[in-house]
Amino acid sequence: MGSGNKVVVFLLRISLGWLFFYAGITKIVNSEWSAAGYLKGAKTFTGFFTALTAPGLLPVINFLNEWGLTLIGVALILGVAVRLAGSFGAMLMLFYYLPILDFPYPNAHSFIVDEHIVYALTLLVLGVMKAGQVWGLANWSRDRFPKLKSWLE
Repeated sequence: MGSGNKVVVFLLRISLGWLFFYAGITKIVNSEWSAAGYLKGAKTFTGFFTALTAPGLLPVINFLNEWGLTLIGVALILGVAVRLAGSFGAMLMLFYYLPILDFPYPNAHSFIVDEHIVYALTLLVLGVMKAGQVWGLANWSRDRFPKLKSWLE
């Protein structure tokens, strides 16, 4: 990979990492934040998404949202476990996409594809490209923890 390509991959990884980290950390520090409103407003699979707001389940959903976003962001920023973070992040983006989808319109300004799909695909591309090896900690961590190699790339 040429140096120009490395710069673009690095900047994409860092900027998407910051986006996820910031989205997660702001939810963690805001004690009033909850996924309940988003889930209760679901336009597709309403029964499923409304069921996630049950009192015994909602704290788990909130925790997974807050810490999932934050840790995906940290992984991307540091360039470690990018494949794992990319896979989980893409899955999370689909869970954000489906409730708002009023097929074929995810929102008033999109037709089928919106930012959630773009983020999901970008995360998958970063994982497939092993973007953590570009000025990230993937190589260092893989050498230090060889048994975790497949998780840390």
